[in-house]
Amino acid sequence: MDLQLNGKVAIITGASRGIGKAIAETLSAEGMKLVLAARSECPQLPSSLSITADLREPEAPDALIAKTIEHFGRIDLLVNNAGATQRGDFLTLTDETWHDGFALKFFGAMRCSRAAWPHLVESGGAIVNIAGVGGRTGSAEFAIGGTVNAALLNLTKVLSDRGIKDGVRVNAINPGTIATERLKKRGNLDPTAYRVARFGEPEEIARAVAFLASPGYAQGAILDVDGGATRTL
Repeated sequence: MDLQLNGKVAIITGASRGIGKAIAETLSAEGMKLVLAARSECPQLPSSLSITADLREPEAPDALIAKTIEHFGRIDLLVNNAGATQRGDFLTLTDETWHDGFALKFFGAMRCSRAAWPHLVESGGAIVNIAGVGGRTGSAEFAIGGTVNAALLNLTKVLSDRGIKDGVRVNAINPGTIATERLKKRGNLDPTAYRVARFGEPEEIARAVAFLASPGYAQGAILDVDGGATRTL
């Protein structure tokens, strides 16, 4: 299937490993030109530009978008993937930990979207936000992550509403429990503990991103790719 992505330009945040790296590799295979942003080294892929950036810094998103335009001259896709939040007992989580959780995943995505928006309007492009199933189903040990993801899902709806008028498609993906390095560090590798038959693979999220990046009718969609973990409507 031709997803009509060949030659287009995508920005992927949090592209150094895990889901972000898989997204980068999948979109590269579709012929996209990539800007890969992360705090650590990103994969070396054809027609790609790697930028070291800490998107918690308020000025970093504007700089990322400016460098993309300087290098490639356009933006067709923004994938807001960066952001990991600390798990733990709500009563032990400090204000600083909450601020850090929102600074990267929510404010980084918001600022990147705002800076990229005029260029996406020009290209008729798209945004795909990588949130998480915790934004739909609360968990006592995932207070920060769930709250941040819920905010990012609401932002997706806000931007998709604006995008109807401006010609920008905005959608989100909720990954479930994905077999990344971060999951392995948590120690419990029994999928039944997460109420799923198996863990997902990063490439499965990446393929969903490629689908939502391609021209189509999806607008404001929130796609759960979670092995059936989300049982609510």
